[in-house]
Amino acid sequence: MTNARKNASTIEVHPATTERFSDLERLFGPRGACGGCWCMWWRLSGKEFAAKKGDGTRAALKALVDRGDVPGLLAYVDGEPVGWCSVGPREAFPRLERSRVLKRVDEEPVWSIVCFYVARAARGRGLMTELVQGAIEHVRRQGGRAIEAYPVVPTSK
Repeated sequence: MTNARKNASTIEVHPATTERFSDLERLFGPRGACGGCWCMWWRLSGKEFAAKKGDGTRAALKALVDRGDVPGLLAYVDGEPVGWCSVGPREAFPRLERSRVLKRVDEEPVWSIVCFYVARAARGRGLMTELVQGAIEHVRRQGGRAIEAYPVVPTSK
């Protein structure tokens, strides 16, 4: 997906594949985006996540990509990776499946958007909208018909 913006930058959204994993590493940096998460929090039990956090969660995400899974989408501005959206079938996120608060509303197959990450320097450029649109298109290409997400309103301190 490609869109031209008013500021002449081009935003592209692509599936995170083996060929793009180094871009994901560059975007997430040495800390794995958020304190070593590497977007694995929803995919692992609490015990597994605590044991793997950091290098282990990075390796777990890399293993998903290497086996051919697409755990999410990368957004690029002028060819540079600047954003991430984790999307997949709900069953790919065991914590979500066990959640009492975010339990299924029915038994219909559904895809879930569980995480976004946008590089600080790229915020405020509409990347979230592009990532959501990219997720919708990705799910459609995979044959999915429903997507759910779990927005959180940040609190100010």
